[in-house]
Amino acid sequence: MGPAPTESSNLLTSPHANRDISNTGRTRGTKTVTAAERAQAREVSLRRIGRLFTPYRWQLAIVTAIIAASSVVGVASPFLLRAVIDTALPDRNVRLLAWLVAGMVAVAAITSAFGVIQTWISTKVGQQVMHGLRTSVFSHLQRQSIGFFTRTRTGEVQSRITNDIGGMESVVTSTATSIAANFTTAIATAAAMIALSWRLSVISLVVMPPSIYLTRKVARMRRAITTQQQRELADLNVTIEEGLSINAIQLAKTMGTGPSLVQRFTASSARLIDLELRSQLAGRWRMASLSVIFAAIPAIIYLAAGLPVTAGAMTIGTLIAFTTLQNNLFRPLTGLLSTSVSVISSLALFARIFEYLDLPVDVDDPASPVEIDPARVAGHVRFTGVSFSYPGADRPALAGIDLDVPAGSTLALVGETGSGKTTLAALIARLYDPTSGSVSVDGIDIRDMKLTDLAAIVGVVSQETYLLHTTVRENLRYARPEATNAEIEDAARAAQIHDLIAGLPDGYDTMVGSRGHRFSGGEKQRIAIARTLLRDPRVLVLDEATSALDTETERAVQKAFDTLARGRTTITIAHRLSTVRNAGQIVVLDHGRIAEAGTHTSLVAGHGRYASLAA
Repeated sequence: MGPAPTESSNLLTSPHANRDISNTGRTRGTKTVTAAERAQAREVSLRRIGRLFTPYRWQLAIVTAIIAASSVVGVASPFLLRAVIDTALPDRNVRLLAWLVAGMVAVAAITSAFGVIQTWISTKVGQQVMHGLRTSVFSHLQRQSIGFFTRTRTGEVQSRITNDIGGMESVVTSTATSIAANFTTAIATAAAMIALSWRLSVISLVVMPPSIYLTRKVARMRRAITTQQQRELADLNVTIEEGLSINAIQLAKTMGTGPSLVQRFTASSARLIDLELRSQLAGRWRMASLSVIFAAIPAIIYLAAGLPVTAGAMTIGTLIAFTTLQNNLFRPLTGLLSTSVSVISSLALFARIFEYLDLPVDVDDPASPVEIDPARVAGHVRFTGVSFSYPGADRPALAGIDLDVPAGSTLALVGETGSGKTTLAALIARLYDPTSGSVSVDGIDIRDMKLTDLAAIVGVVSQETYLLHTTVRENLRYARPEATNAEIEDAARAAQIHDLIAGLPDGYDTMVGSRGHRFSGGEKQRIAIARTLLRDPRVLVLDEATSALDTETERAVQKAFDTLARGRTTITIAHRLSTVRNAGQIVVLDHGRIAEAGTHTSLVAGHGRYASLAA
């Protein structure tokens, strides 16, 4: 936790923005174990993963039935083959041979058709589960407080949603059906083998215990490597975010840090190569030894069939049918073992996703919200005994704040850097909740309002305006999707920006560029004002919105602000005191407390802190 917000902070910036949090940050070259790494190392409940498939249990039941039917039908082929070798060919029975061959073709056709249907249903279910995971993580992160995003690297968040969930796709899409297919095939094949020769079946199944042991060992190795891979991918995403955004490119070019960024990216990419090689080769020799064992078993069976003790105990057809079944058995067994490796390896990915899904929501809708009509709100704002502390802070950012801002009046917050102005304004928009006390609008505690209702009541225009990479029209309509083109243009006229937009080559359909870099600071501010005007909030928060502008641009923006503030309760965080001289109430904050309050005239006459700031 750092000091309180500075004058240049806006409501979307925390004083801790430059700090890594314990559950996402990682220091290179050290062995510090972060909360994220501890979370990734914990066991993930297979039951919880299974619950992801619960809504699709009927589809999975159908797939399982198809798989079982396919396995049973497929087992018929070796018996048909035995009849061909032992009966049809020696007896030269062409009619029987034709029926047996037709049966083999029919078995292949039926199992292929079943396979297509099974793939279609299982892929659809898997993609729906993936869709549910993606949307659940995204919507849950949307509910997180500003504090979470100011202390979490953007690339880390993107990596969880894209790389981690994407890495689970093959497991989620095919694992359940793969397990069912291989399991049912193995059971049906084992039963057929026992029916042919239980003695040879015993020889075939002696490989199971070492197979399971080696598979579990390989799975644990790959899970550890998968965890490292996902962390490295997150670091790579952070490097891309920090090196290729428009602001990052400008900084790199002016600071000459482009080559060092390339080196950082190259080193991260090289580490991914090493991890991928380790992942692919992990346990490869162990699994290769299993393949040798599987290949040796048929040879042992042929040897056993030819020994004097067992010679003549079975026909050639039975022996060929049995070895065919044996090959069919080892294939699903190998599939089951490989699937178990994939599942255990993917637990590292599930752990990272569930870690985000399990994040508590600090600022959330109340269980029983007060029903209000934002259009009927007057905008009377009151702070009652408000105190607030950032986590880990050595002192409160705000303490004992009592303020009454009548509807339609103007409150200006002034004070030195770190006095708590931005924090106080952030509480009005409920970007944070007070540690103690309450903030109310028209006598209703804002914690008892739905967040959507509060967003309709309180509008924020900050110093750092964020514009989307789309057209001017869509940037304005973002505030109110149902707004008509006429309403958009009226808002732009009120914000003193319509003429400039209309003069662009494509008018309101002009692309603004990444983060609005097509426009100057003053132009972006006026677009932001027009966007806020479209929402028509009853309470307006202006967070040092003109502090970075030149005098002429500030004059134009201030004129737009005057239009925006008309008839609304306005709370202004002031950098230049000249902009708040006419405020109905001026409050001077000092180290999170109210030092003095009054009008410009009374405060100057009092020769207190405000007078010294105004001097």
